[in-house]
Amino acid sequence: MSDLSLSRRRLLGTGVAAAAGSLALPAWARGGDIAHGAVRRGFDELAGPVIDLTVAAGMRTVAGRQGHAIAVNGSVPGPLLRLKEGQRVRLNVHNRLAEDTSIHWHGLLLPFHLDGVPGVSFPGIPPNATFTAEFPVRQAGTYWWHSHSGLQEQAGHYGPIVIDPAGPDPVTADRDYVLVLSEFTPLHPHTIMDKLKKGEHYFNDQKTTLSDDYPLSGRERRMWARMRMAPTDILDVTGSTYTYLANGHAPDEGLEFLFTPGERVRLRVVNASAMTFFNLRIPGVRLQVVAADGLDVRPVTVDELQIGTAETYDLVVEPVGPAATIVAEAMDRSGMAVATLASRPGARAPVPTLRDPPLLTMADMGHGSMNHGGMDHGAGNAAPADHSAMDHAAMGHGVPAPAPAPAPSPAQSAGDMAMGAMDMRDTSLLPPTVKVGPGVDMVAMHPADRMGDPGIGLGEVPHRVLTYRDLVARAPNRDPRPPARQLEIHLTGNMERYMWSFDGQAYAAVSDRPIRFAYNERVRVRLVNDTMMAHPIHLHGHFFELVNGAPAGLQPRKHTMIVQPGGSARFDLTADEPGDWAFHCHLLYHMHAGMFQVVSVGAPDAKQ
Repeated sequence: MSDLSLSRRRLLGTGVAAAAGSLALPAWARGGDIAHGAVRRGFDELAGPVIDLTVAAGMRTVAGRQGHAIAVNGSVPGPLLRLKEGQRVRLNVHNRLAEDTSIHWHGLLLPFHLDGVPGVSFPGIPPNATFTAEFPVRQAGTYWWHSHSGLQEQAGHYGPIVIDPAGPDPVTADRDYVLVLSEFTPLHPHTIMDKLKKGEHYFNDQKTTLSDDYPLSGRERRMWARMRMAPTDILDVTGSTYTYLANGHAPDEGLEFLFTPGERVRLRVVNASAMTFFNLRIPGVRLQVVAADGLDVRPVTVDELQIGTAETYDLVVEPVGPAATIVAEAMDRSGMAVATLASRPGARAPVPTLRDPPLLTMADMGHGSMNHGGMDHGAGNAAPADHSAMDHAAMGHGVPAPAPAPAPSPAQSAGDMAMGAMDMRDTSLLPPTVKVGPGVDMVAMHPADRMGDPGIGLGEVPHRVLTYRDLVARAPNRDPRPPARQLEIHLTGNMERYMWSFDGQAYAAVSDRPIRFAYNERVRVRLVNDTMMAHPIHLHGHFFELVNGAPAGLQPRKHTMIVQPGGSARFDLTADEPGDWAFHCHLLYHMHAGMFQVVSVGAPDAKQ
């Protein structure tokens, strides 16, 4: 399958899907409707001022398993949209489904009514209708697009976006490839949701038993039993049903990216999965991170990184030897996506076996800043406690500042505390903005800032892993003002009932009460994760600055950030994009269950 590794210079695109068949492209790269054919794996590339995208249903076969699919221009993933900073583009979305659909242009800065979220920014696209989004392209970088209608994203309704800069690209590379990570399941998305609601452990094949060889004492097993969770509850949907994909290809389907020894290869990695965090590495090859969520960062070299659902990272690698294996291992280590950097068609490197499943820790319960395994991979990986530098009362806005939580004792930090001293449901620790009820079954007692955490299971590996504290913006941020107020939002849930929310309230209960920002105000947002699962939180229409210890003015800007279990994270926002914008967990079934809210930014001429 060496033709799958064509560089972008050989995929020029047409800008109109109807003309794609006339190009000298391999069969996998031809766009079009799938009304009379099976869904194809891989994607073509479309460019130009006018691009047509056709959404249709079909059947899809992956690794011998068949399932329902929603494809765009006949393939999963759908087409790569190649745009240019400064151009004006018209995107025509044609709906050939028997239900409404939509496309959200993830990470793109554009008028809110074109953002593609039904019920928030527009009504949706009815069957046999066309929606046109026309706007100037205001940025460069690696992004993606996906449906925001129901659970269509899980069925294949997604694809990548690459925007070339108007001027010289600060990243130099000989090859430029896009790697889209995702999942396939033969189960219908609504079947998955139904099984999660009936039993949140349904897809967890790694639950511990008395005979398991996990390092858990009897006391620890009793503790987890009282929590009604297993220490292996890492991902809700796992490799027990998912086949993990690289550009739509299963691990044994031979996806290759060709290179010549000595070349610098740019990999634009998009996590377009519905529910999966991936740990990405290339054994024997170091990864130079040069962009996060589309925006350039100072190059930082690591051996592995965790990419949350909806994040993107640009990497530059210099493979040696005839081949190198790209490994994207699911965070719970129940499976992996695989691709090969090949110096010639068919060249292969060994594929590593899956590592042992990780276990949740006391830190994931909200008991302080203890790293996973206590491993420190460098000064940039430290995870200090979250000492808020801002006083709510002094700022005159937001909720009252919570009293500082007492630091855990050394015995607690070591995980050696009696169960009687642990009350993960002490709702008195919550601020009055959190609605206490059946949707809240855990409270983080000591939600430390975990911006320096490499991710579940990666604190114990013997090599360098990327953390948010390693990221520094390449260019200074445009708004140097300090935040004028602080807002605290709690990520809440009841795992046993599969209920997810912000501040204890699912979206259906608060849809008429958005989070409001005045136009152009600066706000520091503190996210507190009161659950034992990691959540990738995405804000539409804006980039925010991570409060990660970077030099003043050089905080990295992102549109999606992982908030680790039982921990907290902060970002500074300039609310300068007027309109109503979605704000949600990007784990699809969490969002569908209620972890969703609307951010409303006032108009420029509104009274401040």
